[in-house]
Amino acid sequence: MSSSLINSAMSGLGAAQAALNTVSNNISNYNVTGYTRQTTVLSQSQSTFGAGGWIGNGVQVSGVQREYDAFITNQLRAAQTQSSGLNTQYQQMSKIDNILSGTTNTLATTMQSFFSGLQTLVSNSEDPAARQALLGNANGLVNQFKVTDQYLRDQDKQVNTAIQSSVEQINNYASQIANLNNQISRLTGVGAGAAPNDLLDQRDQLVSELNQIVGVEVSVQDGGTYNVSIANGLSLVQGDKANKLAAVPSSADPSRTTVAYVDPVSGTKEIPENQLSSGTLGGMLTFRSQDLDSARNRLGQLALTFADSINQQHGKGVDANGKDGGDFFSIGGPTAWGNANNVAKDTSLKVSMTNSSEVQASDYKVTYDGKDWQVTRLADNKQFKATLSTDGKSMSFDGLKLDISGTAPSKNDSFIVKPVSDVVVNMGVLITDESELALAGDPNGGTGNTSGGASDNRNAQAMLDLQSGKLVNGNKSFNDAYASLVSDVGNKTSTLKVTSTTQNNVVTQLSNQQQSISGVNLDEEYGNLQRFQQYYLANAQVLQTASTLFDALLSIR
Repeated sequence: MSSSLINSAMSGLGAAQAALNTVSNNISNYNVTGYTRQTTVLSQSQSTFGAGGWIGNGVQVSGVQREYDAFITNQLRAAQTQSSGLNTQYQQMSKIDNILSGTTNTLATTMQSFFSGLQTLVSNSEDPAARQALLGNANGLVNQFKVTDQYLRDQDKQVNTAIQSSVEQINNYASQIANLNNQISRLTGVGAGAAPNDLLDQRDQLVSELNQIVGVEVSVQDGGTYNVSIANGLSLVQGDKANKLAAVPSSADPSRTTVAYVDPVSGTKEIPENQLSSGTLGGMLTFRSQDLDSARNRLGQLALTFADSINQQHGKGVDANGKDGGDFFSIGGPTAWGNANNVAKDTSLKVSMTNSSEVQASDYKVTYDGKDWQVTRLADNKQFKATLSTDGKSMSFDGLKLDISGTAPSKNDSFIVKPVSDVVVNMGVLITDESELALAGDPNGGTGNTSGGASDNRNAQAMLDLQSGKLVNGNKSFNDAYASLVSDVGNKTSTLKVTSTTQNNVVTQLSNQQQSISGVNLDEEYGNLQRFQQYYLANAQVLQTASTLFDALLSIR
């Protein structure tokens, strides 16, 4: 009897010791990010058959398990990657909103200063000081265009840098997860099926951090290893093998960096950006394609229409020297990029503007389908067929003319056309002498007028009238176009703020649910500490009783 008591008490002491160790481990890891609360699993030892029937043999430690809910964890991952993407997009959009919505030195104020200078000259066109002031206002306006445009260009460069950094982080995480897969599989085998909980926690934490960069799908394989995939099923981690991503120049537009999948068999292949829509990487790509491109193109469209309209009207006037007016502003022209994967490498498109009021605030993808040129306006994804000239050597749409040269294109060859991307970067004031301001009307229809150029204000009035003309996109004045840009950016920023806040709240709720299961509660652990301490002392008391009985038996003679 005493032997049975001793064995039961010893098993209880061992179980209590294991439970206390687990509680101690939980408490010590309370502040460790990614730690999952552990529980000691106890089970009844197999009983033995004796004179009185089956007699219990105490308790045994079956294992130490993580308090882990895969369903809630997957929900949390999905919410976190969406939240990460929205927060990134909102933060970047806020920067555009801040520079456009400032109260001083904005395009609206500098443009108004330019037209105010014209208004002064309408009343006093021969005043040299007023003429010089107009040139100063023009230079100030061009500078403001350039400051805004450069800020947006810098953001574009920052997106390229962020993509490169994100790809490096993704590859690093994938390598670490694959390495942990290998260790977990090996140690699980050594432990006869018992998984190393600390490595499971490390792996889950790495997956969580990876997921916040790019949305991932996780599947658990036999042996407890993870397979991690991204972007419509592309495998990033498979067992102990990690595939890589690469940051490469886009084949469609080499000025921007995009993400490619490094396939061990087929080589490096670009991933369509719409397949990378979540996480900080997806947020950056979405911001660039939906928000940044739109702001840059609308700014370029405004600068193009403004400068071209002033140039055309200025060219109809006569300056103080009796000469015909020339261009007031210089502007950058449209560009076209051939896709690096085009079969016909020598085919090229030369783009020119035919009507600035018809030019849209958009880039275009122009694709040859084997017979016709199909155009996709990227701002709204509208598709249409370009109008070809009778000789088939040029096409036109949206105020643009595209001359086709070189070898004949092959089917599916494509080009990216950027009508207004470089307008501002090459913008400048061409007039340096106030006497060259052509403010007078030309009664000879542009053939020159040798008198009245200084005091005649008819062309100055005509240029001033452009301020209220519906010239931008054929339906907005200059001020209306800028106000619309500021308003749309502000509304998008506000919407993103609300959406990201809502998604953050979802993450918080799911995180609380997850922590209610997997997190360490110090009050609960303190209660467990006392409970298992009592459990230990009770088994020690049983052991002491068994020892007393054993001593009593030995003392019998």
